[in-house]
Amino acid sequence: MSVLKIEVRVKPNSKKPSLTKGEDGIWVVAVKEPATEGKANDAICRAIAEELDIAPSKVRIVKGEKSKRKLLEVYD
Repeated sequence: MSVLKIEVRVKPNSKKPSLTKGEDGIWVVAVKEPATEGKANDAICRAIAEELDIAPSKVRIVKGEKSKRKLLEVYD
């Protein structure tokens, strides 16, 4: 099993969901969900999974669960 680590910056409560690469090389994930009760975190995992065409269960947050900057691990 291989693991891909992805650093992301999150924009919760966005009008339009998006996934873009910032100038600093860090992915910016904009989600409609608020940053309460893990809703934005779940949306981030779903967005990354959809982009990579994998199941959301294969994406997990390993650092920054309560921060706008997060480190994700993606399993194949």
